[in-house]
Amino acid sequence: MSLLARHIPAFAASALGPFAAEPPWSLTAAAQDIVHRLLGGLGAEFTIAEAVAVHRTARVEPGAVLKGPLVVGPRCFIGHGATLRGGAWLEEACTIGPGSELKASFLFAGTALAHFNFVGESVIGRGANLEAGAVIANHRNEWPGATVAFRHDGAVIETGCAKFGALVGDGVRLGANAVVAPGAILSPGTVVPRLGLVDRGVAPDLR
Repeated sequence: MSLLARHIPAFAASALGPFAAEPPWSLTAAAQDIVHRLLGGLGAEFTIAEAVAVHRTARVEPGAVLKGPLVVGPRCFIGHGATLRGGAWLEEACTIGPGSELKASFLFAGTALAHFNFVGESVIGRGANLEAGAVIANHRNEWPGATVAFRHDGAVIETGCAKFGALVGDGVRLGANAVVAPGAILSPGTVVPRLGLVDRGVAPDLR
């Protein structure tokens, strides 16, 4: 079973199903192309303008910045001052709270970025919750020019990507001001405490 299917059981039955066998960093690296393709299969219940599709039951507050390609699914909420860019897909009943930023990422049903969050180049399962200020970082600023590599299940995974955040399983909880450093796989139900740090990165000289 693929990483995506193990951590997000609904993945195969979703609109992203054709990509279920891919590693998550391949999806995020191709986020703009993938979301453009998904736009072509949407029905009349979506309003589409400038490669931004918003379901008729979604709510977008004034002051939110929506940059295509983007799909905002049924019953989603986008708060004032939120920014979505780089190719993003929200399945349904997702929340991007005030001041949050989502980049090149895929969110499954019921997931919430409460407010003042950043999530970059990530795939997040159903029912995940990020409290205020929690961040999933996507770039190793301290290792200029390095691609993202990290440890998982005793092995080193080299993504080959300059940017990758995390694969976050269903029901994960990140406490306020927690940080997930670039390159991580969080098993379903994982709880990261407030001010917690998840850093599984492998420095370039250790590869």
